[in-house]
Amino acid sequence: MGEPGQSYLGGAVRLEYAENPGAFLSMGAGLPDWIRTSLLTIGPSVILILMIVMAVRYRWSGLPLIGLAFLLAGGFSNLVDRIIQGSVVDFMIVGIGSLRTGIFNVADVAVMAGVLLIALSGPRTTVAS
Repeated sequence: MGEPGQSYLGGAVRLEYAENPGAFLSMGAGLPDWIRTSLLTIGPSVILILMIVMAVRYRWSGLPLIGLAFLLAGGFSNLVDRIIQGSVVDFMIVGIGSLRTGIFNVADVAVMAGVLLIALSGPRTTVAS
């Protein structure tokens, strides 16, 4: 906190501290507290629970189950930060030249990796009896 950002690998990776009260790329940061709390704590909690229910109901294994583990780990981590301190700490920016990501954290990477693994596994249409 209060320290200047640091650059590594010729500026391809930058680390700097940022508290994010909003969602992805600070979307919703300006919303009233009660709306932001509802959208960013209750909403993700329901989604995480539904993902677990789907995994059990459809007996996920392999890539989808690994994806779910990543999704739960990242989602739960950001959720705990948001509940305890009202925001998540983002600190990483990657890119080359003017092509850069927004600022994010490791939990965000886990969520995205989880979603990607679940999506790559294809549709799950069979219901276990």
